[in-house]
Amino acid sequence: MYWEEDKTGNTPFVVPDDVVDLAFRIRARTLPLDHAHALSEALHAALPWLAEDPAAGIHLIHGAESGNGWYRPEDPDHEVLCPSRRTRLTLRLSAERVREAEALGGRTLDVAGHSVGVEAGGEVKPLSSLPTLFARYVVDPEPRAGDDEQAREQAFLDWAVRELRALDVAVRKALCGRVHVMRTPGGEVHTRSLMLADLEPEEAVRLQRSGLGPRRRMGCGLFIPHKGIKAVKGEDE
Repeated sequence: MYWEEDKTGNTPFVVPDDVVDLAFRIRARTLPLDHAHALSEALHAALPWLAEDPAAGIHLIHGAESGNGWYRPEDPDHEVLCPSRRTRLTLRLSAERVREAEALGGRTLDVAGHSVGVEAGGEVKPLSSLPTLFARYVVDPEPRAGDDEQAREQAFLDWAVRELRALDVAVRKALCGRVHVMRTPGGEVHTRSLMLADLEPEEAVRLQRSGLGPRRRMGCGLFIPHKGIKAVKGEDE
């Protein structure tokens, strides 16, 4: 864990609108728990230009982690998600691509044999300037570094700090958490969740625009605003 004492002073900042999130309501009875690769393939087939948009990212689809006695399953080979009416399919895009992406409305995607109907009328959401950001999945470049979990976690944090500083994002508070493995035809992709706190508004937006690490079109390295460090620690415990 990295920790630096609170900073002082804030500079007024206007969030640029050239990169946005576009969220669609969906209709789906079930989805594979591990749907990163399948969803990416379905969306690239529907929107081939995604591969050309440097800002493009695909947020993975999530239901409630738990609720009403139901818990998110952990076996990607046999379990499925059951999206609710509140569940959204969200793309991160260059704003100039929004009109083209809205063509998804009214279409049905085949995600590994599961039908996902995309409703018309996507909602455009600006990036956040809040100081706490969270990524559920960041690709771990050295998932087996070190002899124990503490060493592997530290190696991941050290890598993340170097990458963030290269993006001119100062690391004041960082916490990595849940380990997750995505399966692709080319092999397993190992990821960790990552929370960053006490970001300046400019840093928060810069990080959302650039992402962290590879495979953003499989849901990796995409940051969203979060409630804070206590909430993340609670989710990972």
